[in-house]
Amino acid sequence: MKKLFGQLSRVGLNAFFFCILLMVLLAWLFPELGSEHSALPLTQITKYGVSIIFFFYGLKLSLEKLRTGLRNWKLHIVIQLTTFILFPCIGLTLIHFFGNGTTMLWLGFFYLTVLPSTVSSSVVMVSIAGGNMPAAIFNASISSIIGIFITPLWMSFYAHASAGADLTDVIIKLSLQVLLPVIVGLLLNKRLGAWADRFKKSLSHFDQAIILLIVFTAFSESFLGNMFDGFTIKEILLLAVALLLFFFVMAGLMYFISVGLNFSLADRITVIFCGSKKSLVQGAVMGRVLFPDPVTLGVVLLPLMLYHALQLMAGSALAQAIATNTKQGDV
Repeated sequence: MKKLFGQLSRVGLNAFFFCILLMVLLAWLFPELGSEHSALPLTQITKYGVSIIFFFYGLKLSLEKLRTGLRNWKLHIVIQLTTFILFPCIGLTLIHFFGNGTTMLWLGFFYLTVLPSTVSSSVVMVSIAGGNMPAAIFNASISSIIGIFITPLWMSFYAHASAGADLTDVIIKLSLQVLLPVIVGLLLNKRLGAWADRFKKSLSHFDQAIILLIVFTAFSESFLGNMFDGFTIKEILLLAVALLLFFFVMAGLMYFISVGLNFSLADRITVIFCGSKKSLVQGAVMGRVLFPDPVTLGVVLLPLMLYHALQLMAGSALAQAIATNTKQGDV
């Protein structure tokens, strides 16, 4: 049991994860503190914090490392197509047959499907299962960059198809608050990249603090707007079960695709874990820009937060099972 808790901590079920849950609880207890009318300027802090997060992200990117990682191009294409094409297409299909695409939860579900893969947990799980680590690091990193462009395009398409909405202003804001800081950081990588690497832990704590504020303010506004009044505990539990099933279906698809392409065992493991994950970090940060109405954002983030927790727990168990079977020669 102690070993399991240690592994869960490594993949993200750590103090930060429980702090996210605490933010939701505090937002429920003290929603006025996180509202736009609060005496605390939390909304403005998160607005500028988003840009700073992506500036530091660009600062830590190395073009030389990315060029080196391009060698295994076939594997990379499969993972990125899965993340940004297969996931959204399956999401749209499920919404068409089972849901009302105009409701906030279905909007949140689709938003989940168009997000990039995680970085840290994907890499850790690939390591546990014995996969291709360099490929995992490359794909997790490149996915975050591609997501800056692809995620808003998918959301623009979805909003236009479901409600005829125009996201031009949102795309402009996203470019200014997200894309521009990444480009500036990338240009300064050679000068300040070593500094960013030296203070990587401190920068990570800054990122987490901003994300916690985003969650707190979003859920505060949603609670004030009574956005969760129509949801019962049973419905949220059913949503969690559906998302868990969705994770295993996607992981299974990743396995069969990689087997069909005759990938090695190490590459199959990398496809499974990098292709089935979605990033709560980028989801919260980009959601702050894509959904300017904070009342909406809290509900939209709910499916992503549930999926995040489930992918960590189920993914950790799956990674350990693969590692055990590999040692026994069953894979």
